[in-house]
Amino acid sequence: MDAETYQGFQRIAHERAGIFLRPGKAALVEARLARRLRELALSTEREYLAHLQAAGGDELVRFLDAISTNFTHFFREADHFEALVQSVRVARRAGQRRFRVWCAGCSSGEEPYTAAMVLEPELDGCDWRILATDLSTRVLARAAEATYADEEVAAIPAALRARFLAARPGPGGSTLHEVVPRLRERVVLRRLNLAEHPYPMRGPLDAIFCRNVMIYFDRPMRAGLVEELERLLRPGAPLFVGHSETLAGIPTRLRSERPSVYRMPEAT
Repeated sequence: MDAETYQGFQRIAHERAGIFLRPGKAALVEARLARRLRELALSTEREYLAHLQAAGGDELVRFLDAISTNFTHFFREADHFEALVQSVRVARRAGQRRFRVWCAGCSSGEEPYTAAMVLEPELDGCDWRILATDLSTRVLARAAEATYADEEVAAIPAALRARFLAARPGPGGSTLHEVVPRLRERVVLRRLNLAEHPYPMRGPLDAIFCRNVMIYFDRPMRAGLVEELERLLRPGAPLFVGHSETLAGIPTRLRSERPSVYRMPEAT
């Protein structure tokens, strides 16, 4: 891919989704776009760039799907879910009975379903939901299926697998594991572009997971994102970011509780 074409993809990714495609990633982008070029019978990335610029709309969604990274697994950074449970227990003792959690960049669903697994025993009789959003329609479709292979559910403790997953035969003699309906109905899946402010939610939210998302944004985009997270979080509520992420250098009222865990100050 020539430099000018790559710069065109960089501009579109940044302007339309806030994604910063770093220099030196042209080969990776080329590999991720190869399938779409074959589907459209296009010979070069420059031809695809022209098609993308002319088509917009659905083609932009396909482009963003192709370049997005969607690695995740159940109980990833498990200490965050322990902190979520502790935060909810404090609120329950104070009499709260309505809870809303947001998983931003939920990928194929493992994160919100993990949150639902740990919350369900804590919130019996409460009104609670988890909003799970992602830019990629492809991974949201996978999350809606809520069905995972043996190796994908290996990190789930056996007791939780037995309680929240239903096994059924898969292709080639394999076993698939489907999240049970009572847990799936707690998770609301929506497409959301984090570059488009303000977000449609009103809040207040009792916790936000925004993990391994900011690493793809430049500083101004991260600052705008954090401002929106602050607007939505309830006083005293936690924000969980990736273990490799920090809010250092970003103006914020959020207070660092420990690495990758921040909290809105209590109302005064």
